[in-house]
Amino acid sequence: MNQPAVMSPPPEAPVIVGACPHDCPDTCSLLTTVQDGVAVSVRGNPDHPATAGVLCTKVSRYTERTYHPERLLTPLKRVGKKGEGRFEPVSWDEALDDIAQRLQAIAADDPQAVLPYSYAGTMGQVQRESMAARFFNRLGASQLDRTICSSAGSAGLAHTYGAPVGMHMAAFAQAKLILIWGSNAIASNLHFWRHVQAAKRDGAKVICIDPRLTETAEKCHQHIALLPGTDAALALGLMNELIANDWLDHDYIEQHTSGWNALKARALAWPVERAAKVCGISPEEITGLAYDYAHSEAPAIRLNYGMQRTRGGGNAVRAVACLPALVGAWRHASGGLLLSSAGYFPTQKKALERPDLLAKGLPGRTPRVINMTTIGADLNRDSDAAFGPKVQALIVYNSNPVAIAPDSPQVVKGFARDDLFTVVLEHFKTDTADYADYVLPATTQLEHWDIHASYGHTDVLLNRPAIAPHGEARTNTDVFRALAQRMGFDEPCFSDTDEDLCTQAFDPAVVSWSLLCAQGFAPLPLSAAPFANGGFPTPSGKCTFESPGLAAIGQDPVPDYLPNWEPPNVDARYPLAMISPPARNFLNSTFANVKSLRDIEGEALVEISSVDAQARGINDGDEVAVFNDRGRYVCVARVSKRARVGVVNGLGIWWRKLGLRGTNVNEVTSQALTDLGRAPTFYDCAVEVARVA
Repeated sequence: MNQPAVMSPPPEAPVIVGACPHDCPDTCSLLTTVQDGVAVSVRGNPDHPATAGVLCTKVSRYTERTYHPERLLTPLKRVGKKGEGRFEPVSWDEALDDIAQRLQAIAADDPQAVLPYSYAGTMGQVQRESMAARFFNRLGASQLDRTICSSAGSAGLAHTYGAPVGMHMAAFAQAKLILIWGSNAIASNLHFWRHVQAAKRDGAKVICIDPRLTETAEKCHQHIALLPGTDAALALGLMNELIANDWLDHDYIEQHTSGWNALKARALAWPVERAAKVCGISPEEITGLAYDYAHSEAPAIRLNYGMQRTRGGGNAVRAVACLPALVGAWRHASGGLLLSSAGYFPTQKKALERPDLLAKGLPGRTPRVINMTTIGADLNRDSDAAFGPKVQALIVYNSNPVAIAPDSPQVVKGFARDDLFTVVLEHFKTDTADYADYVLPATTQLEHWDIHASYGHTDVLLNRPAIAPHGEARTNTDVFRALAQRMGFDEPCFSDTDEDLCTQAFDPAVVSWSLLCAQGFAPLPLSAAPFANGGFPTPSGKCTFESPGLAAIGQDPVPDYLPNWEPPNVDARYPLAMISPPARNFLNSTFANVKSLRDIEGEALVEISSVDAQARGINDGDEVAVFNDRGRYVCVARVSKRARVGVVNGLGIWWRKLGLRGTNVNEVTSQALTDLGRAPTFYDCAVEVARVA
């Protein structure tokens, strides 16, 4: 498992309390030791209960990222062809003046031809979407539907619980049965794994449900290796078994749920044999799991986002989220389910993003919305009545779409357009930065103010800058303030400082600013067993099995199994299912250029079972092509027990330029969307694998 960095601060060196900015449920509290203005170490805060002094391998090396020799330290202007990555330094004034003039000229015709593209390069409320959102709202730019990670699961929870809410992470330590469903916790949820270990020592049984034999699955009592995209079928099969044996908490169902008759009818259509066949597992695995789940006093499910990245991902989350209510698991603090705790936070999004500015930016109209998952298709569309104006300007921050967006051949084609004006705010020359007209150097977390929620625990964290910005780096907020000034946006909100924005981020009646300043974190006031007596954040206060909201938009209101868009073995040309979980030492594409982490990771690879490898004449270490109609990804084959028969695991996300032959796993992934939440289907991908001569 990832180990904490053991590093003592030098005597008398100041220690600054901050927060990890990255896309992980744990949102750790950081202690940065500074000597002579230089950050010399980053370690976990032992006083923060969720962090408990421990950081993952990735973030414990954050000073290596901050002082990386390839860090961008001055604004750059493109001098070569798009994609070549050739630039020359320019001054901030020259860059900002030209960018503002170009945006004004495009917006004069139709501001919707300007598109922001951003996601979770930082999870902070300030450097993510505060001043940036104000700028684009005032401009009247197209809106970005930020779906690339979690929107299918969030929609599934919203239609079931009313919001992304669940049990407390620390409560898993007292559970007697833990289902880790679609999560490699050792790699991506380290602090949760600490509670699992405590529960195991106290006699808990731990079961991993995942197509891949992950590092986490290896350390569980049981691994159920279902086929990708079949999680809803497994959940419905479990319900069928619970009903058949009357292993139900009828009182909880009666008092605190709605739509039970409809859900029961759906589950009765899923006998164990049918579910097992769809999932590619044995009926005994389902009956045994149902027995364990029903006979544990407080079974706990840790659901994660991997299982929602298929066509039926939203329905799958809904189906699994119904299970705790059926057996009354919510009655106990250590029972229930956790996918995300984000819905608990009293975020004041309107105060931060100022959607009221749209009335000035686009008077009398509502800007169109473009889905970030389909950026490959949308950058290649011309103007028409349905789509609106062709995208003429793209401002990228907190993201690396050329590496992380699906169907990357189309993404690259769009970014390579000579008539597309592209600005990228970045730390490094990423795959995306290579296609920019301007690259603007951004600050890292050690160099700016921010404030953070979490989707694992329920504390708000404050990040203070530990050091001055390196080189000429500027905060995202400073860049958008400067552009607003140059474009004549004189509203007072564009003068708010980053500290002002921190104080505006959360309801002060719930989150104490003084406590945040004093210790760096502030817990939300929540009960230990949040839904012991119902009280879900739905209109009825009940766990909703039959969703009125889905019925109102013409969708099936009851959770169901939806087959993948690309089920394996249907197209004989592409008989293998591929999932693309993150490589253990990367976090999406963020750490792919940190040499020490890349050295640990080794090389871009695809895991393949010995059965599938033998059938294709593939040996361990062979260079192979993973391909379908969308593209061809060249990497190294790892013949491994981690891959089940019929499924290959393309570990990501390597930068294209750092992989073999300038490609990565998204060469073959699809722009098709999920059933709920308009999200990507990265793990719904049929491929073939062949040796490269």
